[in-house]
Amino acid sequence: MNYRDQKKYIDALKRYENKMDSREREDFKMFVKRQKDEEEFDTVSLKTLSDLYGKYYLNRPKKSWDDLFKKPDETSNGFDIKD
Repeated sequence: MNYRDQKKYIDALKRYENKMDSREREDFKMFVKRQKDEEEFDTVSLKTLSDLYGKYYLNRPKKSWDDLFKKPDETSNGFDIKD
């Protein structure tokens, strides 16, 4: 994993810092300091950071707005005519 991925993980986790317990928060603050020093993480640190990312950052699928707005049928002209 490279510096760009580290930055992505840290930026995503910043909003969840207040939800972390004390040990996780201390680790995260250490990661932020190391990121500021532009230091690449070793495999153990990277594993810890990716575990935090998996625990707190939920990548929810975005809702489709097409379900809310019905498209008109191609065969009808918008008028209901009953015989």
